[in-house]
Amino acid sequence: MTDNSTTTPGASAALLPTILCVDDEPNILSALKRLFRGKGWQVLSAEGGQAALALLETQTVDLVISDMRMPEMDGAQFLAQVRVRWPDTVRLLLTGHSDIDAIIDAINRGEIYRYITKPWDDNDIVLIVRQALERQALEHEKKRLEALTTRQNEELKALNASLEAKVEARTTELRIANESLQDANERLKSSFVTSIKVFSTLMEMRGGNLAGHSRRVADLARRMATKLKLDSKLVQDIFVAGLLHEIGKVGFADELLNTPVAMMKPEQLDAYRKHTVQAEQLLLPLAELRAASDIITAQFERFDGSGFPAQLAGPNIPIGTRILSLASDYDNMQIGTLAHSRLKPEEAKILIIHSSGQRYDPEVVSAFLEVLSGVARQAAGKESFAEMTVNACDLKAGMVLARDLITPSGLLMLSAEHVLDQRMIGKIITFEKSGGMELTAYIRVASAS
Repeated sequence: MTDNSTTTPGASAALLPTILCVDDEPNILSALKRLFRGKGWQVLSAEGGQAALALLETQTVDLVISDMRMPEMDGAQFLAQVRVRWPDTVRLLLTGHSDIDAIIDAINRGEIYRYITKPWDDNDIVLIVRQALERQALEHEKKRLEALTTRQNEELKALNASLEAKVEARTTELRIANESLQDANERLKSSFVTSIKVFSTLMEMRGGNLAGHSRRVADLARRMATKLKLDSKLVQDIFVAGLLHEIGKVGFADELLNTPVAMMKPEQLDAYRKHTVQAEQLLLPLAELRAASDIITAQFERFDGSGFPAQLAGPNIPIGTRILSLASDYDNMQIGTLAHSRLKPEEAKILIIHSSGQRYDPEVVSAFLEVLSGVARQAAGKESFAEMTVNACDLKAGMVLARDLITPSGLLMLSAEHVLDQRMIGKIITFEKSGGMELTAYIRVASAS
């Protein structure tokens, strides 16, 4: 026999938690229904396990309260079947005797949530039922959110695929022009340093003397920082600052960009000095580049305090800036950016030494001289592998680049550590032929030591 009790007026029974009370004594069922009436729950009843199982097959039930001692099928047997067939239904055991073994059996077989002894306290049993239903509601919400997250992730993947298709359709011409770089860019998207290298080529694409300047400065600055035994995070920030230290010039007119600093008119010099501030503004949205941005901003300060904009002196100038300023000036002297005439490396080195303690930090100058003499290469761990030069036509799949692959104009094609495959080698050869140029790659080989 089954029975439905009344529900809260105006409430939809389909939306209310449903409780099933199972007992072979009608007076117990009546007492439970009276107790739960008005609590915001839909209450069903069944006089025995078989009747309850039949009801469960036709209706969704959130919680079952079953008596332990019933004829034909006791509570332990009934709740065990509920656990197997309707595992999400919360199970409570109502017992009026102290048979510990029977209770343990019910707990083990039916995995009940709680057991309640007869006679019960009305407040206690209502509280137990409410807590059980709240716990079940939380479990349902957790599953709903997990399913929602899974579905949204799938939708996001589909959206990303759609967006990528639209971007590809709108940038067909650019993809064709940069086909030789496409595979490399896809492989290197997750590489922070390589992305910065590509970003730094924005200035170098303007041509002139800038090609390769940022990478040379970044490499020299990193080797100097390593020689000074700075921590790895700071060395990385200095390297990134070297790659981006000219990015503020991206808005310069060609005339200003191609005019040596010594030959600039006052208004040109004023505009030129602002490129560090412009670089800071460009990099401001990128929190990962904040340290590199600070290094770039102060690169016109001098060790003796006569620089600008803040007239910082000595250790008040960030160590990264002191390194970057020397590395940048050394390369600029050789490419004709500072003066009309270009200096030879030895001549530039002599000027750096003469400016020690004035423009440059003497400690940084010492590290610079040791790097030039080759002492820093071993300290940087570069002896773990050797390298050889290979023409494009002789490249083999599986070869690893020991250095960045650079075009004759100084633009980056592939980053160091890239593992070549046959498809990329074909693109390199095609790019070489179509551009009428010769490309030489530096490939890692096992060290002889």
